[in-house]
Amino acid sequence: MLKSYIAFDIETTGLSPEENEIIEIGALKVRDGKVQERFMEFIKPRLPIPANITGITGITNDMVEDARGREQVIPDFLQFCGQDILIGHNVLFDYSFVKRSAESLGYTFERDGIDTLKIARTVHRDLPSKSLGELCEHYRINNAAAHRAYHDALATAKLYQTMAHYFEEKEPQVFQPCPLVCTAKKCPPATKKQLDFLMRLVKQKGVKPAFDPETLTRNEASRLIDSILSGQAI
Repeated sequence: MLKSYIAFDIETTGLSPEENEIIEIGALKVRDGKVQERFMEFIKPRLPIPANITGITGITNDMVEDARGREQVIPDFLQFCGQDILIGHNVLFDYSFVKRSAESLGYTFERDGIDTLKIARTVHRDLPSKSLGELCEHYRINNAAAHRAYHDALATAKLYQTMAHYFEEKEPQVFQPCPLVCTAKKCPPATKKQLDFLMRLVKQKGVKPAFDPETLTRNEASRLIDSILSGQAI
């Protein structure tokens, strides 16, 4: 069983690293089996948080209003991670979002990791669901705030330690760290036509722009335009 690692989880505005955004990162740095340091921070998204995401996570637009942007938070999180092994539940999902954000800011993010979902699929073939919630219930692991990043990260660390205690000797290969590999699609930049129309809308509606035209993608520009036209703040 690893005694030193980073367990992490994120909350996002959707399922696509190319089209959606991270709104919260939670992580804990474990040293010699004990939590040494914590990372908990909201990220202010460029677009409003959809109502269905607020329904799942409880994270509202008001909660992220004064949060830092990804330009500040992501570099701090990369520094927090260092070169540690990353542990997550369906870890490639969370990793792909962080990697995509890091690369968009000019950083590299190549790490090895362990996936507790992959472990559960091997050692708990009998369980109908391998979700974090169901596995925590199975092992009676208390998760005080499910679908909030830090609490899910903490629950994942406890789940890893518990499954390693019971199954690592029998299934050592599934507990080994391996390179995290995800192929992120590169989104094309916003077109000049989109940017011109967006700036006209911003001026006409009297809203304060919270985006960088230099890094805005085509998908993000479309969603921003739709948000302004529908009367939502940006």
